[in-house]
Amino acid sequence: MTTSVNPPADTPLAVPPLAVPPLADAEELTCDVLVIGGGTAGTMAALTAAEHGANVLLLEKAHVRHSGALAMGMDGVNNAVIPGRAEPDDYVAEITRANDGIVDQSTVRQTATRGFGMVQRLESYGVKFEKDEHGDYAVRQVHRSGSYVLPMPEGKDVKKVLYRQLRRREMRERIRIENRVMPVRVLTAAGRAVGAAGFNTRTGQFVQVRAGAVILATGACGRLGLPASGYLYGTYENPTNAGDGYAMAYHAGAELTGIECFQINPLIKDYNGPACAYVANPFGGYQVNRHGERFVDSDYWSGQMMAEFAAEVASDRGPVYLKLSHLPEESVSALETILHSTERPTRGTFHSGRGHDYRTHDIEMHISEIGLCGGHSASGVRVDDHARTTVPRLYAAGDLACVPHNYMIGAFVFGDLAGADASQYTAYEGELPDDQLREAHELIYRPLRNPDGPPQPQVEYKLRRFVNDYVAPPKSGARLSLALEAFERMHTDIAGMGARTAHELMRCAEVTFIRDCAEMAARSSLARTESRWGLYHDRLDHPQRDDASWFHHLDLHKSPSGAMEFTARPVAPYLVPVDGFDPVGGPSRALGEVHAEDVATAGSRDLAPVAAAVGAAAETTEPASPPEPSAVAPSDEQSAARLLELVALADEEPELVALRPYLSDPVATVRREAVAVLTETLPRGTGTALAAALRDSAAEVRASAAASLRELVETLPAEPDLRDGLAAALAEPDPVVRAAALDVLRALRLGDAALFADSLVDADIAVRIEAVRALVSVDAAGELARAALADPSREVRVAIAKGLATVGAERLAGDAPAADPAAGAIEAALTGLLDDPDALVRAAAYGALGTTGCPAPLTARAVAALSETAWQVRSGAATALSVADPDVAVPALAKALADANADVRKAAVLALTRHRGTEEARAALATATTDSDADVRAYAGRAL
Repeated sequence: MTTSVNPPADTPLAVPPLAVPPLADAEELTCDVLVIGGGTAGTMAALTAAEHGANVLLLEKAHVRHSGALAMGMDGVNNAVIPGRAEPDDYVAEITRANDGIVDQSTVRQTATRGFGMVQRLESYGVKFEKDEHGDYAVRQVHRSGSYVLPMPEGKDVKKVLYRQLRRREMRERIRIENRVMPVRVLTAAGRAVGAAGFNTRTGQFVQVRAGAVILATGACGRLGLPASGYLYGTYENPTNAGDGYAMAYHAGAELTGIECFQINPLIKDYNGPACAYVANPFGGYQVNRHGERFVDSDYWSGQMMAEFAAEVASDRGPVYLKLSHLPEESVSALETILHSTERPTRGTFHSGRGHDYRTHDIEMHISEIGLCGGHSASGVRVDDHARTTVPRLYAAGDLACVPHNYMIGAFVFGDLAGADASQYTAYEGELPDDQLREAHELIYRPLRNPDGPPQPQVEYKLRRFVNDYVAPPKSGARLSLALEAFERMHTDIAGMGARTAHELMRCAEVTFIRDCAEMAARSSLARTESRWGLYHDRLDHPQRDDASWFHHLDLHKSPSGAMEFTARPVAPYLVPVDGFDPVGGPSRALGEVHAEDVATAGSRDLAPVAAAVGAAAETTEPASPPEPSAVAPSDEQSAARLLELVALADEEPELVALRPYLSDPVATVRREAVAVLTETLPRGTGTALAAALRDSAAEVRASAAASLRELVETLPAEPDLRDGLAAALAEPDPVVRAAALDVLRALRLGDAALFADSLVDADIAVRIEAVRALVSVDAAGELARAALADPSREVRVAIAKGLATVGAERLAGDAPAADPAAGAIEAALTGLLDDPDALVRAAAYGALGTTGCPAPLTARAVAALSETAWQVRSGAATALSVADPDVAVPALAKALADANADVRKAAVLALTRHRGTEEARAALATATTDSDADVRAYAGRAL
């Protein structure tokens, strides 16, 4: 291990070590409900507990405004069970299959049944989910079964919206937020949670909390394995999530479960960000090998899918790519907007640095480091269907809790459940346990007693390299046993870590959490002597799944002696039957401690061999980001003072009258910041004020106002004054303003066909597309039909074709009369678009016929179009034939199953599925079950 080199004490680099504060000088805080972690689940838990009347203390080791995995926003919801689009029981069955049957369905069902209500609650806060032109949730189908993905193309501001709720006046009276306070231990007395011990990460002050109940919401253990880059914080998961809650729950006596079921994800090679299939696939992207073949047979981002993914990467068919280069420009542009802003702001820079463009380059994918995460796999604290752990009055929610594949909506749901249940308790009035306080104090401040010891980055690097070497799959008993030896030795290294500042103390404490999680992962993996969950728990020495012995949860807890003990707990009988799994319940099986196997070594086992390069790698740090450019010139003291006043105002929940002077300030930067404060605080009259700001003289202010209106659209009252302001903005020269005004008028149902139709002749393409969406929202079939052939832009004509399909479907659903003139106009417009010179427009028109109907003359054209040169047209024609006369459609679709393009074959299979009542269609589908493309095979199999 590399020895640290410290400068002499009289050099400018030497930082005097912080003094160790006496235990007796601790700051004591009191509350009914203590929430640890201010991310997704923690924020919701605090809000709900306060709404139920509890006095809440929210502790966050960073700052709640921008903490947690949700801090940079979210591009979509992976598990939205929207009535009419999905059923809760279907979702529960899907998650059960994805987790190889090892689930407590009662917890999964909470997310399934409460998720829609949570979507609506978040929407009432101002979180914006994608909707179609009629205001229905635009749920997408990403997997082959079930439509659960609800995009959030403007989801970058989710955390800001939640913080705004925390800062509401009625919430501020009940929720006390303490930022920069990091708990390290949950305190217990008489077997129940009574508070926590921690410290201030800026001042180093020791803090003790007495509480009636404690809710852990500290996120995943994302800093477990080491990324291929070697950067400690270059992880797939949020790197601030170091397993804090896993370790605190364990040391408080709670049971953890499924820790052997790791989180492993597909990612962008060398970037370590997600490949974002949930975003790209609804636009038409998909995963292929180097031959351009779809290869994934599994139907969920599960361990089995990751096993298939890893096998393809390692085979001669690798590398693996996210294919986007076949998409039209409008799809690529939309993906860039989402992926390079909401999802990862640095992603565009990464691709640019390599000279890669989605239009010409597909994206090489690889596999992430391992982590622990209930929300994306099944590793976490054991909870029941009210988020209660096995320790009374201790709760867990979010990625920390073991509710498999729970994702963001599940984190909100279980935060809500925890907050509601915990609110029944009042603050603990007894003595806080002195021995536990002393232990926490020693854990925190020990590095200050050895300030020149090895620094945290070196110790953490060494620890996580052991995780990669011995714990990452494929696993074996020998390697896992070596891991346990290494982690035991790491106690000495961790005890010798040095620190001088409160921030370094925080990082040192995190290393202790990572070590605890690493040992849990290794021992759990050693205990489960089978392979399950595909790549997540792949044992080379036990390669088969063993349901007879291991159709069990594997629970672990800390025994009174301090040892890690295990229990095999049978899966409870299901609420929703799932083919292939038949849990029968029964008694648990105590396993006790799990010991390392005897592993022969070639030399002394006292010291692990460490490559010389390890030390050098440990000293490598990520280059510091350049400072943000100042929004105000240093000499402009007056504007700087105005900006500081605005920052102070934001914390005071100002009324609109207090912000008006800033909204009309002569300096554009001040006006833009005033718009931001207006958006964050949301006083009465916000909508009208933002509409007025759309007509500001400065483009930056107008853009900010437009973005704010779109962000707040679900919370703004549909008032006449707002309509007038937005309608006036349609005459502004700025196309960003006009597009935003149309979007908000449509969403709030404040416009009509006459108002929207005027914008069909706008000079800007984006504005005309918004006009099309607005006309669809009012079922203006005539206006759309008249514009279908006249617009010079391909993108607009495609939008009109899709819009006509939506209007046609709505009219059919509404039982429009047979002689409905709008139906004739829709058919005539689509017929005209079938002759469009652009292939993508023709493809969209044929696809629309699959919704509006395909009468005999157009059926003949669709059959002929199956021979067109452009594969998009052939695919659209197959879709049209899904609603055509089966006597004509089925033979043509059967021939299309031999098309050279996999997407055409997939469209033919989906169309044949609509005709599977005929023997000819079933015979054709049977031939497709052996197709070379995984999607074609899977959809054919499902149809049969």
